[in-house]
Amino acid sequence: MIFSSRRNLFVALGACTGVAALVVACGSEDESKFNDGKTPPPSFSTDAGFGESSTSQEDLYKNDPPPQWCGPDGGPAAPPPPGGTEECPSDKNKPGCGCTTPGEKVACWTGLRKHRNLGVCKDGMTTCLAKSETSYAWGPCEGQVLPEPNATEGAPACKCFSVGQWKIANLSPCSAKYTPASGPVEYSAVSTLISTGKCPQFSGPATKPTEEWSTDTLKVDCAGTFTLKYRIRAGNFDAPSANDCIVGEVELPPAFYPEPNVEMPWPNLPAWIGTDKACAEKWATTAAGVSPGYGEMIVKGESVLCDKIDDGAGNDFVFNRIKYCPISCQTDPSTAECQACQKSGQGTF
Repeated sequence: MIFSSRRNLFVALGACTGVAALVVACGSEDESKFNDGKTPPPSFSTDAGFGESSTSQEDLYKNDPPPQWCGPDGGPAAPPPPGGTEECPSDKNKPGCGCTTPGEKVACWTGLRKHRNLGVCKDGMTTCLAKSETSYAWGPCEGQVLPEPNATEGAPACKCFSVGQWKIANLSPCSAKYTPASGPVEYSAVSTLISTGKCPQFSGPATKPTEEWSTDTLKVDCAGTFTLKYRIRAGNFDAPSANDCIVGEVELPPAFYPEPNVEMPWPNLPAWIGTDKACAEKWATTAAGVSPGYGEMIVKGESVLCDKIDDGAGNDFVFNRIKYCPISCQTDPSTAECQACQKSGQGTF
């Protein structure tokens, strides 16, 4: 069967005893970060306060260590510790601290290092000004954006991770039906072929396809290590349950995302064959006009600055669900629901 955003297509692949069908998914393509009362919201490590609103500049800079580092082994190293003094560190170019080249313009920051250039926070610019005939100091830090005082979760924050987007080019599963010479009909669910987006052909019982399932991309506003999973369940999209049987799923191995805010190719989704034949039959024999089920986009990860991306309890986070189209779309693809179908999908976590 095929997957899409509100359409379902059926493809018969030859007049053999093994028949494969392709299903598309329907519904909003990106209904991410939903809260259905069953799935807790994502958890990210946060700070109790942002500190920049402190009335004591002396206290502000006495405890300003570099942020934690959770980069992977063999990955980029943590930034080197700053030089200079506690009051005039070399990395901040604070107003009033010494400089050497009059008229020179450089980036500056008067806040805490753990917030610098993260989220809404941005460096300012300062100019080296003459204090006397022989001494110079950095002028005002103009244009910097500090965290909002007393900001809470959900407010514009200054931290490494705040948003990621996973796009998958093809989410269509195939439903295969095999009629043996004796015994009951056997249903299977398998992945489509990456080269064509179509179902493999079977002259006998279904087997795991030899081709991968789909290409995909990832874009995150922070470098880090991410594990992504896509799972297809037979069940009611509007009332999802952990008891809904699993038609098929793939999990990509943990991989390091190196450059923030760049959409980059992610490892291809591998081929799969479902292990629950009763679930495959339930999916394939769903009544006309009824969606056979839904897909779940799942993530777990950690940013290089130690933000945890999970369900709030250290577990996988289901951040998006995608509804598959009714099987009746195979015979009447003209309805609005069927016209909206598509093979691709994306979700934001």
